Amino acid sequence: MSSAENKKLLQSIFAELGKGNAAPFAEAMADEFSWDAPGSTAWSGSYAGKKAVIGELWRSLGQEMEGRIKTIPHRFIADGEIVVVEARGDNMTKAGKPYRNTYCMVFELAAGKLTRCTEYMDTELVTKVLAPPQFPPAPLRARA
Repeated sequence: MSSAENKKLLQSIFAELGKGNAAPFAEAMADEFSWDAPGSTAWSGSYAGKKAVIGELWRSLGQEMEGRIKTIPHRFIADGEIVVVEARGDNMTKAGKPYRNTYCMVFELAAGKLTRCTEYMDTELVTKVLAPPQFPPAPLRARA
């Protein structure tokens, strides 16, 4: 797919994420999709495979947040099979704490499917607001 098509795919996914609908995101993931979060928090690391991202990462986040998780995009930059999304969260934890993190997410795509997300965020906010995940991530893998 072209840069424009990849950008459009991420724009449509994030239009729904801004409403709390993660279904289009899940549908666009390749089975081998991985989610990497650099840093040194309990949430930092890697979830390898679509099943791990949904069943471990998203499940752990869902246990922390009140209602559906919303991520609102601000900017999309596409270059071939890479799409960068700047966004912010608009969420509250079940403990009543606001969780409005800022993100820079680097998505990798192949044949119209998401294959990897590297999520850069305010890790200090993660430490202050979130309890450790129920399903801790694996250590980050070196990039090939």
